[in-house]
Amino acid sequence: MRIKNLFKVLITSLICWQIAVQPSTALLQSKYYSYRQPSFDGTGKVYMGREIAQVMGHQGAGWLERVDRATEEQPQKMAAALELKSTDVVADIGAGTGYISQLIARQVPEGKVLAVDVQPEMVALLKQRIQAKKIANIEPRLGTEQSPELPPASIDLAIMVDAYHEFSYPQEMMSGIVSALKPGGRVVLAEYRGEDPKVFIKPHHKTTQKQIQREMSAVGLKLLKNDSVLPQQHLFFFGKS
Repeated sequence: MRIKNLFKVLITSLICWQIAVQPSTALLQSKYYSYRQPSFDGTGKVYMGREIAQVMGHQGAGWLERVDRATEEQPQKMAAALELKSTDVVADIGAGTGYISQLIARQVPEGKVLAVDVQPEMVALLKQRIQAKKIANIEPRLGTEQSPELPPASIDLAIMVDAYHEFSYPQEMMSGIVSALKPGGRVVLAEYRGEDPKVFIKPHHKTTQKQIQREMSAVGLKLLKNDSVLPQQHLFFFGKS
């Protein structure tokens, strides 16, 4: 009897382990997402036909601050293309070390930049940088994978630079961002051009205009323009439909 009971315990444990390690397709399906075997630079999580890319962790902070970024990506042109008012409140979603936040902060001296990231380590690095440089109008914020943690109707513009394709919960995050927009607010995404084979970036870290429009439409945004000012990236401007 003891052996029989022990056998039942072992079988039950094995089944539980299999469910935990290799969950069934039915368990993994959700309203917005499906799952498959991860690709080389993907997570295996699929949203509207696009496999979500792996996140660059805080260990890659040096890449965001590389010396040749200004010449390779020309982010100063992107900042100018935003045509911000000096009083605007801008949310830099996926701010990382604050490289882009600092460019934007110069354009909103009477406003502010809410620099949002989901990694506490990145937020800590950002705090150190703005304290050292004595930048008063950047506010580091810790968000979550499913929410930017921004109040409704609190921002004039939300910008995501090479970040959106890594969002673990793009539907939930974008819904939160749209809710945070003031009337007439805009959403801007800079994403490496997926249509261009000459852009040497990992495939899942590039996106196409068609795919981005599809995903933004799902949260009630319409494309206002795709600015061609950047050498390697799309610069999408969206507003509420």
